[in-house]
Amino acid sequence: MVKVLEGAEYQEAKVIGFNHLTLSVSDLEVSLRFYRDLLGFKGEVRWNRGAYLSYGDCWLCLTIGTPSPSQDYSHVAFTYEPKAMQLICRKDAFQRVNMWQENTSEGDSLYIEDPDGHKLELHAGSLATRLESLKQYPYDGLEWLQ
Repeated sequence: MVKVLEGAEYQEAKVIGFNHLTLSVSDLEVSLRFYRDLLGFKGEVRWNRGAYLSYGDCWLCLTIGTPSPSQDYSHVAFTYEPKAMQLICRKDAFQRVNMWQENTSEGDSLYIEDPDGHKLELHAGSLATRLESLKQYPYDGLEWLQ
């Protein structure tokens, strides 16, 4: 929570949600096919150097540039229904996508790279299911913050 000076008083400014994700891509056509046709994002608009796709209440901006994907564990996770994850895991097209990690968390997850090497996770869980799992299998040094 951020405190913002409004007149003579401080007001609280809370984050109310996740807005969008922007990824640099080397080939817009290839990335559009990947995110729209393979992952199921909805195409909204495109222009010479980019496109907007949507998923739930959020949106993805693909912009032509020089991608520099993370070399560490940093990644973006997208939520899928559990039944959809079972179908995705059997889909032949995903057998040709580079996997960057095996799933070791609760719920079905698929850890893949997009055409530019951005690390993604397709996940069939939520924060609630993760926290419930941590009650049974806590991480080393786990501390509940509430």
